[in-house]
Amino acid sequence: MRFVAGFIALFSVLSTTFLYFATLDTASELSPQGCRMSYMWPSYVLQADFDVAWTPLAKRYSLWLYREVDGHGNGWEPTHVKNGAPVLFIPGNAGSSRQVRSIASSATTQYYDAPYSVAPEFKARSLKPLDFFAVEFNEDLSAFHGPTVEAQTAYASHAIAYILSLYPPGTSIIVMGHSMGGIVATALLPSPNISAIITMSTPHTLPPARFDARIDTVYDRAQRTLAADPMPILSLCGGATDMMIPSEGCVLPAPRAGPAAPFRRTVFSSALEGAWTGVGHQEMVWCHQVRWRVARAALELGAGASPAARGAILDRWLRDGHALPPLRDAGVPAGLAVGAEVLPAEMPLVLKHPRGARTYLLPIPAARSATMVLFVSQGSIAPVAPQKPLALTAAVFLCDDKADGEVRCSPFLPSVLKLLPSTIPGRPFPIAKEGADESEGVVLYEAKVPSGSTPRWVGVRMEHGQGEGWITGGIVNDEPRVSDIGTLALLFSPVSVSMPDMGGLRARFEFPNLLSNALVVYRVTPRQRVSDKPCPDPLLAPLLMYTSHSSETHYFPLTVMPSHRILLHTHGAAPHIRADPAFQPGLRFTVYSSGSLGCNSDLVGLDLSIDWPATLGRWASRYFTALPSWATGVVAVILFQAWGVSDNAAPMPTVATSLTTFLGKPLQRLLLCSIALSMVPLPESFYLGNAGEPLLSLIAPLMLLIASGFVCVSWWLLQILIWPLGKLRTLGGFRRRREEISVHRSTAVSMGLIFLLIFLVVPWQVAFLGCWLIHLYNCALAQAHVAQLAAVPETVAVPLLRRPEGWMVAEEPRRPASPPYVAGNHNHGMHVLLLMTWLLPLAAPVLVVWVRTLAVAGLTTPFDGDHFFLGVAPFLVLVDFGSWTNGPLFEMQSFESRISVRWAFAALAAAAFLLGSRKAYFVFDVAKVTVGLVVLIRVGPRYWGRASWSPALRP
Repeated sequence: MRFVAGFIALFSVLSTTFLYFATLDTASELSPQGCRMSYMWPSYVLQADFDVAWTPLAKRYSLWLYREVDGHGNGWEPTHVKNGAPVLFIPGNAGSSRQVRSIASSATTQYYDAPYSVAPEFKARSLKPLDFFAVEFNEDLSAFHGPTVEAQTAYASHAIAYILSLYPPGTSIIVMGHSMGGIVATALLPSPNISAIITMSTPHTLPPARFDARIDTVYDRAQRTLAADPMPILSLCGGATDMMIPSEGCVLPAPRAGPAAPFRRTVFSSALEGAWTGVGHQEMVWCHQVRWRVARAALELGAGASPAARGAILDRWLRDGHALPPLRDAGVPAGLAVGAEVLPAEMPLVLKHPRGARTYLLPIPAARSATMVLFVSQGSIAPVAPQKPLALTAAVFLCDDKADGEVRCSPFLPSVLKLLPSTIPGRPFPIAKEGADESEGVVLYEAKVPSGSTPRWVGVRMEHGQGEGWITGGIVNDEPRVSDIGTLALLFSPVSVSMPDMGGLRARFEFPNLLSNALVVYRVTPRQRVSDKPCPDPLLAPLLMYTSHSSETHYFPLTVMPSHRILLHTHGAAPHIRADPAFQPGLRFTVYSSGSLGCNSDLVGLDLSIDWPATLGRWASRYFTALPSWATGVVAVILFQAWGVSDNAAPMPTVATSLTTFLGKPLQRLLLCSIALSMVPLPESFYLGNAGEPLLSLIAPLMLLIASGFVCVSWWLLQILIWPLGKLRTLGGFRRRREEISVHRSTAVSMGLIFLLIFLVVPWQVAFLGCWLIHLYNCALAQAHVAQLAAVPETVAVPLLRRPEGWMVAEEPRRPASPPYVAGNHNHGMHVLLLMTWLLPLAAPVLVVWVRTLAVAGLTTPFDGDHFFLGVAPFLVLVDFGSWTNGPLFEMQSFESRISVRWAFAALAAAAFLLGSRKAYFVFDVAKVTVGLVVLIRVGPRYWGRASWSPALRP
């Protein structure tokens, strides 16, 4: 069985290594990043007047004002702030106030075209420049600690009051938050002083780490506020490129329904018009394509007089194309159809380098469902256009003959009006470190053509052509290509679908039976025709548009190098997320092209398969925090079995024996149970939160094997650590001796002091760490002592003696036999050490927060930790009792014949497996109760009773 343990341990290490690199691969392959670097000349002005008179937290945090300077240190704007509009930037977990510089610099250089010179587009308007303030939280680890978020919220609230005191009465402030700073921003609500909130890479729905129960309190309060508060809020998400948070948690919860519903918008950067790129967690604040739009939206918010108006401004400058923009009815130009060119049926409109103005009429087919599709490159279809468009414009109308023979037209409102990226054939999109330019883009227009005999034509009016850009469009078949292939079928082989004639401009594909989940990634492989006479370069090369979520769209050029993977994923359905009732399952995507212009397209089909490296990377990124919880569950099962042996009057097995036993039939049964439970549609809060999808049932046994292997590895590491500590027992300075008469008194005093220290100063996690260190040392001493007793024989031979009956060997006692409970107590202690070792990762995050707070802020403010000393008391009592007891460590009580306290370990295992992947802190809470029951029932009656020091345990 040692071979089995080694094999599972090696499997865990190799699997974790592979999953780690698969996770890193998703950042570059799943949603590539094409951010351009932003540059600035920053300077920061400390707001020294914001001191303890405003808030006692001023000793711990600080507030800064950003000002742009030139290369010589000269400012772009005045140092006073009364003439501007205030903005407060809130950094996130381990963030810095310096992160404000990219957005603040862009706002300054957009408003001013030179130092102290307002840009012409702002000069004639009443908009004010922006004064960016940023709070400095000294890189607090707010993601792990609810009270830290609450302290930051309190400081930010006072900072807003101070900032507004510098401005005329009635001034409101825009709040921006990055990462956990967005949670702080929404926690400021309700507030009459805030005009709008923009969050960036903020985990609104799911906390990134649940190692502290109070973080759930913060989130629950924020959810209630977001559901009802009228504040306009926009959430920018980086998508799969963001490796810090699961992007499905970045989606804002749906507000209350009704005509007065507050503005809530989630925009993924891959869908953000003009950006079209995945954005990493830290890059979100400096990615140029994003930061200038955020800055421009903030500049324009000054013109919004109401929440609805401010929401419309956010929608304009941070647009993802999923909703139609506000359409203006410009009427029908006089004589629109005069001199119009009527195109033959089924012939697309193709205008290369158009000039002047002209109207084209496209005949509507009478016998089929059809859609009008129109592309305009670098021009506009009002009101959608690139940031710096050409003069070229296009408009679409429905036209028909009237009784007088005149062609009459009316505006044809679109169902889709958005900006598509203009890709470069043969190159990936987006291009790394380049991305898209503000003036790039192709406007897409789509509208369902009415069926029947009227109207007869779709009219396209082109104006202001100057020989630049192009226009192409036509009426295409509206029927999608539908495949009933299921996800399980893709496990064995890919599925191939053929392309229709791309002269039709658009082809839709639907796979309604495929699983659409954040844990599954599909791969699309284009199939190209090999030909000696390839088609000429199209105006718009085949472009796959995949809308996986109501806020997320990805664009993939299909004419790229073969080594480039086209990966389709979603954040619509995900672990521990309640599915949106409006979410449409399945896989759907659309391929757009300008057509082949007279020849068959080189793209003849697509192959669809599951991309397993990316899929496994998604598994790892969603469940890596569950590993300590599941490992704790494995140790709880091992303890349950080992106690079952000792409760039957057999010697307590060693940890090695317990591990060997567990890796046999118990692990096999657990693996089968894990698969069966994965197929049960449990609520999203339980187990793996995957709603019982059969394909995802492979995750549970994989996690269980990895957790079991790491338990084996941890035991071997503990053995390596214990060996040198055991050698210290030979040094007299490390020998612990107690007198019987002083046991009760010293125990009471020391335990009382520890409890008082936890209650007043340190969080209980510090006491638990100290408890683990003491128990580790005690186990090392006990192991060395047990080994010494085992090495010395019970008797020793003496020289041959002459007796009348002959020579014989005599024996005399060398030492008395050791008490039978000595080895058992040591084995019990080692099992407890293994359990405490895997509880350490669950307590470590808050412990790290405490250490960092002390290192950065010192004792300026009390650390608001968890001071419930009774939570750690069972561990302290157990470790203390095990260090001096002169009898069995755990004595079974008579009433346990009906139900043994060892079943508490089974409850701990159940809690670890069922809730550990979502609420890690709950596993530790159950562990406290479990150890508390053990101490209360099996240790308590003797702890304050006839306790005495046992020389058999400590020399």
